[in-house]
Amino acid sequence: MSTKKYAPVQEKPLPNTLVNTLVNTLVNTLVNTLVNIGLIGWTIPVAMRMDFAKGELVLEVGLGPDCDAALRDEIMKMTGTKFLEGSTNEVVDAVLLWFREDDGDLVDELMDATAYLSETGPIWVLTPKVGRPGHVEPSDIQDAAPTCGLNQTSTIAVAADWTATRLVARKAGKR
Repeated sequence: MSTKKYAPVQEKPLPNTLVNTLVNTLVNTLVNTLVNIGLIGWTIPVAMRMDFAKGELVLEVGLGPDCDAALRDEIMKMTGTKFLEGSTNEVVDAVLLWFREDDGDLVDELMDATAYLSETGPIWVLTPKVGRPGHVEPSDIQDAAPTCGLNQTSTIAVAADWTATRLVARKAGKR
């Protein structure tokens, strides 16, 4: 049996910024999960969670009588602007696309929406939740997004009957 002695291993502590980033990421993921499954209430307004800001121009497509008026009002209050309609020729900071199963081709709707969108703006695809009339399968959005040069980044519950999926333009040079 060997009697060699080894020097103790000196562990280097993680930099504080990395530790803080990891902790914040874990906490945010946990909280978002608990909110999305309804175990806790959320105190931050949905429009803020959707990252809307004062002065942004928002194009709204697919508005119908079933759309959530409280969510619409909250977003307009956050931005301080009224929604633009499909007939606009303005460049917009974001698009709200209310989409139901029977609304036609999602790829066509997304392509039309990208025509007005700034380079960094998101398209929020709002669809009825599971079990609601007009529900759209998440895979339909996942399949349509790349065809339009978009990536799906997140999905959140935004109202009692609606889920929102955030789509953004793919970064140049990525495949």
